Order: sequence, then structure tokens, then C-alpha cells
Amino acid sequence: MKKNAVLLILTLALGISCGKKEAEIPSPVFDAKPEYVDLYWTAWEQAKDHIKYQPGLVQPLYMDEGFRDEVIWIWDSEFMVMFCKYAPKLFPGIETLDNFYYTLHENAGSPLSVWHPDNPPFFAWVENDYYKFTGDKKHITELLTEKRFLQKHFELFNTMNHDTEFPFPISNDGVRIQYKGIGYNWQSWQSGMDNTPRKREMPLFWIDAISQQALSALYISRLAKVAGDSATEKEFKAKYEDLKEKVNKYYWDEEDGCYYDIKEEDLSKTHILTPASFWPMLAEIPSEEQARAMVSFALQDDKLGGIVPWVSVSRDDPDFDEDGNYWKGSMWLPTAYMAIKALEKYGFFEEADRTAEAIVEHQWQTYSQYDPHTIWECYNPNKPEPASKKEGTKNVKSVKADFCGWSALGPISLLIENVLGFYDVDAPSATVRWNLHQSCRHGIEKLSFGKITTDILYDNGTVTVVTNKPYTLFINGSEHRIRRGRNTVPFPEIKD
Repeated sequence: MKKNAVLLILTLALGISCGKKEAEIPSPVFDAKPEYVDLYWTAWEQAKDHIKYQPGLVQPLYMDEGFRDEVIWIWDSEFMVMFCKYAPKLFPGIETLDNFYYTLHENAGSPLSVWHPDNPPFFAWVENDYYKFTGDKKHITELLTEKRFLQKHFELFNTMNHDTEFPFPISNDGVRIQYKGIGYNWQSWQSGMDNTPRKREMPLFWIDAISQQALSALYISRLAKVAGDSATEKEFKAKYEDLKEKVNKYYWDEEDGCYYDIKEEDLSKTHILTPASFWPMLAEIPSEEQARAMVSFALQDDKLGGIVPWVSVSRDDPDFDEDGNYWKGSMWLPTAYMAIKALEKYGFFEEADRTAEAIVEHQWQTYSQYDPHTIWECYNPNKPEPASKKEGTKNVKSVKADFCGWSALGPISLLIENVLGFYDVDAPSATVRWNLHQSCRHGIEKLSFGKITTDILYDNGTVTVVTNKPYTLFINGSEHRIRRGRNTVPFPEIKD
């Protein structure tokens, strides 16, 4: 592993060492598939190599996405927070976001290009998730009431257009977002889904853009309540309700039971199904009935389901590529993770956990069978290989290797949250919610949230919990008060 001297000193100072299960990283247990645990530690090792040091950045020690060293990416960085949260003292996930906040909203400047400043704007969602792990109310108060970074970014996304310029380097194709009342005219690169088949129907109002803004408004409102800012809470709750109404009025297709992009010229639906259709569900926009319809429709084997679920375009789409071809069929961890979290919002735990485990299995099979043995930028939708990335009609090259980066979401976050089932951890309320569905000996050690560090293990009909502080553990909805020290909770044996 190559490191420059500064990074080596910094990582060693942080206590990260090769081949060691670090004391401040949770340690999963899963006897049915110990290879998943091996892949988990591999993901952390690869993520360690993505801690970069760049003088001149607001936060010079930051998480690099793994694609290009001279740029920083908004949505990559947002998603990386969702696994860095498990080891916040070692991996500067949340700190990385300051390189966007201060550069975009306080003209702090940047030696690196902010590639696509109109990338997906869901900072508030990940800030809320990070807050639930740390209980760091001071950070939320600074973010919402002192700096107002989340509110500023919400408004920036609404006011940017093709003529917007910034006093720092950005992507060479400029800004491509424009709000037009009922939606956002966008471009595929800016959306993050570079060569998506959705492009064939442009100009569009993109379902992900408006839903990501609704998601942001929802969580700005919730975080404002945490910060004690009732005016902002009320203001952004109203903004959320307005966006929710528009999404349901214009983007919902009753016949399919799904949300789609709409064509700008006549507002008709495109009927191009991708995981982007699940951003509204993550933003809690559909009714329970609509959500059930979406799951029934979208997870069919010839849609976004199949042996490798959450492919980047429906398998029956004319542009679906059997080898992936980037966003024309590959399975990408960020959109898969988003969609799985959306399912959880509406209680679809069986579908969430099943598809999550299929993804981790696919990542493991690819890691073990394909040379080089690593974690990839995106995955082949049919066989254990990295996805293809075509350039022109003949040249086919592999996608990026060692991509941890957001692909660590599978071996780390999906393993903990869905394969093992610890789907909700909340430091402010001192609560863990566990969907216990595996029959083997399994659990997690050194899970830390707030000031609590705990081991939770299921084995042969008994849950054993050890903790330094009391908290509440919900197991399949059943409430258990956990005392400081060692606890045992009888639990019905899980059958395969």
C-alpha cells in the first residue's frame, strides 16, 4: 500500500494499522458466512487508503472517493459518511463535508475542483444519520443556527442555473441544474448517473432531484427541532409538504405503481425504471399503499430484482447491458444502499435484508473469484465480476478497483444494518433496534454510539449483551432494558 509520508504519520497517529482489527471499529460476528466478516475488514483497510491529506482544504484530512485525486465529489462524500459513522474517530467522513460547506457557502476557496457543485444535495439526511450515532448536538446547532449551511445549500440548489459561476475550480461542463417550478431540469453527469438510459428522454424533470430536495427539507426541519430553531423547523416542514405534493401530483404513475422522471415538454412519464425512483420513498413521500405498489412492481426479477438486485436500470429496458456498462445495468452501492434504506422507512425489512444480503454475497463472490481481488466501483449485474465501462462501440474497460469509496457501504453498512440486522442506532435516545432474523451465532462487538459501547450477540436462543452504560434494545419490536455490565435475554430460537 503506497502512502506519502504525511499520510502515513497521520494514519499511524490515528491508530490505524495494517492487518489489525482496530479497537475503535465495531467487530461483526456472523458464523454462517465468516467470509463476509473478512470482506468487512478488507473494506476498512481499503477505506484507510482513501484518507488523504491536501494542504489548503478547509479540512485537509478528508475521505477521497477513489476516482480522481484532483477533485472532490459531493454525492460520493455524502455516501461515505454512511460507513465512516461506525468509526468517526478514525475516518474523517463528516469532516469531509466541510470542504463543500465552506467552499460553496463562505468562499473559502479550494485547491481541488468541486466536481459538479449541482451533485445530489442530500447533506441533511447524512448529517441526521451521523447525529444519531454521535449525539453531537453542538455540531447540529452550529450547522443549522450559526452557519445555516444546510439551509444555504437547499436554496443554492434552487437558484443555480446554467450561467452560475463560482470563484473556485469546478467541473469543466459547468452547472446544469435549473429549477422550473414543478421540477428540476438536470443532466445525467450532474445527477451522478453518467450514462443512464434516462438521457434518451431529455429534457426532463428528474425524479431524484426534486425528491432529494424534499429529503433535505424533511431533515432540515427535524434537525432544526434538535437545535431548538422552531422557525426553521416550521419553514422547512412547509417546503417539504410543498415538494411532497408536487412529487405525488406530477411524478406518480398509477398504472405501474411507481415514480418516474417526467418530460419537460408535456409532463408525461418516461417509464424508465431505475433506483432513482426510490428517492421519493426515502423522503417519505408515498402513502403506505403507494409504497407497497412500488415494492411489488420494482423488485420483480425482470425489473430491478433478480440474482443481483438494485441494478441501475430495469432489466427489461432496451438499453440494459448484460455486462453493466456503467449506469446501463451495473449494480452500484450508493443507489442500492439508498433504496434499501427507503424500504426500511416503510417496514419492508424482509425485502431490504434479502436484497442487502444478495449484494454482500455478490461483492464477496466477485472479490474471491475475480482477479484482482478487490472491491469495485460498480458490479456486473449477472456474474461475479466488476461491471464493464464501454467507451465507444468496441473499447471495453473495467471500472475502478479499490473503490472504498462508496462501495464500502456493502461490506460495512449493509452487513451491520441488514445482514446482521442492526438497522437503527440512536444515541440521543440511547436506543438500538435490531431485526433479528439470522439463525446462526451472530452479532456485533464494540458498537459505539454516543458514550455507549456495547457487544450484542445471539446464540442458540439467547441474546447476550455487554455494555458500559444502560440503553434500550428493541429486538423485533420487543423492548428490553439493558443494564450496565452483562445482560442475558432469552429469545425464541430462529429457524432457517
